Amino acid sequence: MTFVATDRHQDLREAIRDLCKEFPDEYYRRIDEKRGYPEEFVKALTRAGWLAAMIPQEYGGSGLGLSEATVIMEEINHCGGNSGACHGQMYNMGTLLRHGSDAQKREYLPKIASGDLRLQSMGVTEPTTGTDTTQIKTTAVKRSDRYLINGQKVWISRVLHSDLMILLARTTPLAEVKKKSEGMSIFLVDLRTAIGNGMTVRPIANMVNHETSELFFENLEIPTENLIGEEGQGFKYILDGLNAERTLIAAECIGDGHWFIERVSNYVRERIVFGRPIGQNQGVQFPIAESYIEVEAANLMRWRACELFDAREPCGAQANMAKYLAAKASWEAANACLQFHGGFGFATEYDVERKFRETRLYQVAPISSNLILSYIAEHVLGLPRSF
Repeated sequence: MTFVATDRHQDLREAIRDLCKEFPDEYYRRIDEKRGYPEEFVKALTRAGWLAAMIPQEYGGSGLGLSEATVIMEEINHCGGNSGACHGQMYNMGTLLRHGSDAQKREYLPKIASGDLRLQSMGVTEPTTGTDTTQIKTTAVKRSDRYLINGQKVWISRVLHSDLMILLARTTPLAEVKKKSEGMSIFLVDLRTAIGNGMTVRPIANMVNHETSELFFENLEIPTENLIGEEGQGFKYILDGLNAERTLIAAECIGDGHWFIERVSNYVRERIVFGRPIGQNQGVQFPIAESYIEVEAANLMRWRACELFDAREPCGAQANMAKYLAAKASWEAANACLQFHGGFGFATEYDVERKFRETRLYQVAPISSNLILSYIAEHVLGLPRSF
């Protein structure tokens, strides 16, 4: 049994599903066992043009909106994959597109669209600051035609499978700015030359096969022409891209949620215990039905966030709420799926435990559920700032 979405973008959904058929559960099982990277899958997505969905046609992309991009990510997860291997390009590219110079866009966007270059990484988070981005310690000091980068980043994904990285660094000391959100700048780092020449990468082993690393910068030289936008405005540029990131993550969680609901519904319909299918018991039915309701509700908020984003209207609240609802719904669906598979849910051959680990991440990253609640409390409900 499969729940097939027929409301929007059905042709796009079917195209993604056809591609994903070439990469069945066994493929991801092997990748996960080796802690590897799904290189063949990412290349196939790139060749088909799906990772260039939001790049304008003038630069070789498809010129689609966030709505279509979320469908791509959703269907990858719905088919059993993990969009975390490639979703960075969807939102990282937006920083360059919206704030880069004409020369930068002409230089990089066509190559990103064709797959000659990958822009999968964004260096923002630091070990001592976490979500308090205004307190970052990584500095960029201008010296003639170069910036010298010194500092450290952590939990930076896909560095070893990217050619370029968006980097946030402080160009004006915190003590010298009027607002703590000022004085930070965005740079485009060419990882092909940076690694081993002022930048060191240390992979972090973690619960999910989500390639992530700790980065160390020691007098890394970046040409001044790699500054994106105005110096000192980097924090604003980063915030501009977070709404897309959170909405894309919401779509991925919706895809996960449907995967779990389909798997567990099929299983409990066939699993016979005490002479009857366990799916006949309301104690089994109700958590699955509740998960389906919550996934569908999150889906509606996803579409609202997409509509506002694509219309270039403010959508911070909607993007955050979509991510919150979808991450919560997928996690509850994962719990029901694992619970009702019993011991088999822990067996790698059923793929439930892999997807269980993958969807758990989104309670924490790219923003924790508690911080979303703080955002809504302050910016929507007008409650006093709590930190």
